[in-house]
Amino acid sequence: MITSLRGIILQKRPPWLWLEVQGVGYELEMPLSSFYQMVDAGETLLVHTHLTIREDAHLLYGFMSVAERDTFRLLIRVNGIGGKVALACLSGLPAEKLGQAVAEGNVAQLTAIPGIGPKTAERLVVELRDKMGGISTLPTSKAVSGDPRQEAIAALLTLGYKPAQASQTIGNLGDGLSLEDLIRQALQQLSRH
Repeated sequence: MITSLRGIILQKRPPWLWLEVQGVGYELEMPLSSFYQMVDAGETLLVHTHLTIREDAHLLYGFMSVAERDTFRLLIRVNGIGGKVALACLSGLPAEKLGQAVAEGNVAQLTAIPGIGPKTAERLVVELRDKMGGISTLPTSKAVSGDPRQEAIAALLTLGYKPAQASQTIGNLGDGLSLEDLIRQALQQLSRH
């Protein structure tokens, strides 16, 4: 399983992203909302991924946060929801608001998402309400993930840095650093620019 990729953005054509990692180019399909948080082509980016292997294709989906990927994984477990519809859900509503709509049984908000009709919205509510457990347990991009890099990015966001700037700065730092070292070095880099 490919859980994440860190590489240089070759090209962005929403919903597609081409990322080069150590000389290998990867094509990822991502929620449209991810492109608003993304650095420019030619820059380094960390993308969390989900790989789907079908008889006729290997599909790699990319996400800007672990929470977004986990929400995608919950969505594709619902009967009748595939990768395209799950991406449409995440493009239409952030993971936190999607979880809130499901927890509250807000079918009207869910049917506002392209590709989600009343029956599918009801199915989402019935099948995911217990799994999401309401908004308080739905992981969000600012939730503590246990990954020091994600926590460092969340810390930079709390300090007012832009998501793309925070992701890029943390992505440029070496592996194996503690949370404190990641934050300290990131702040040093950001203060120079």
